[in-house]
Amino acid sequence: MKTTISVAMLAACLSMPAAHADTFTYITYKPEGAGDAHARSLKWLIEEFAKRTGGKHQIEMFWGGSVAAVGETPDALASGVGDMGDIVTPYFPDQFPLNNAVGFFVPQPMNTDEVAQAMVDWHAEYHQFEEELTSQSLHAFSFRALEAYGMLCKEPISGLADLKGKRIRSYGFAYPALIEAMGGTPVPLNTSDTYEALERSIVDCAPIGPALARGFKYDEVAKHYSEVPFGAGFGHILAMNLDSYNGLDDETKTVIDQLGKDYMVEYSKMLAEDEKTVREAWAGDLGVSVSEFPADELTPLIEDAGVQAVREEWVQKAEDAGLPAEAIVEKLQF
Repeated sequence: MKTTISVAMLAACLSMPAAHADTFTYITYKPEGAGDAHARSLKWLIEEFAKRTGGKHQIEMFWGGSVAAVGETPDALASGVGDMGDIVTPYFPDQFPLNNAVGFFVPQPMNTDEVAQAMVDWHAEYHQFEEELTSQSLHAFSFRALEAYGMLCKEPISGLADLKGKRIRSYGFAYPALIEAMGGTPVPLNTSDTYEALERSIVDCAPIGPALARGFKYDEVAKHYSEVPFGAGFGHILAMNLDSYNGLDDETKTVIDQLGKDYMVEYSKMLAEDEKTVREAWAGDLGVSVSEFPADELTPLIEDAGVQAVREEWVQKAEDAGLPAEAIVEKLQF
């Protein structure tokens, strides 16, 4: 369901000076000082865009939801409040069902780079993925896949038996069904509420990757990480207002197109560096234990009726859009 931008917010945004031909506004919920791969890669994007256009064009970044909150970004971009921005795709499964394909298939076998490349391939091969965006005045110029997820818990987890009866943070479509199949109780929570929920033992566990767990400081209140092989998640579309993109001259459009491809490589490299640093810190002063989880206990749960129902829901949406669902789903299966 779309989130409507408040009148006050929209009025404030529209009162800002309009972007000139040589300046493009970028809106993100990410705080400038976060210091993680997301924030650092956006700073890289700003610098590279100016460099590759010879200083002719630049990006002005509006950090920390100062122009639009995370739930308002698609509408803000579509209405021209910003030229570019981060769309957290899993927050909009009804608005962008095709582009949320990965989110309907948990667990799945792809890593961060493979998920990002899958999105590139699907957009190149099947016009329906891009049309889902252009129909809403948006254009995808890059993709930000997340790290491989495991499970961060208050107590050690070494297999399904340890998850039975556990209250586990959930979101989207796939995780609630999978958590039930694992014997746990899904507890819907947004990202900002999960720290307190772990701290107060409202939930026992949360699916997440090491870099994000450190970024949100969940590892301060939950000290046991299990390598549950959920696979990498698809996180964000780096999107442009469609009119802004179509209005670019050919030279600048070529720069944006190539920059989007290079961004995925740079972000992935930064994310891998972050994960390495976090794992070293976990083994040191942060004192987070890391345990293996038997893959042969997780993958059979794909056949659970609830898990299959979620997957079939996406398949039906894809077929209704005229897509060869089986060919697409092949990448998402073990």
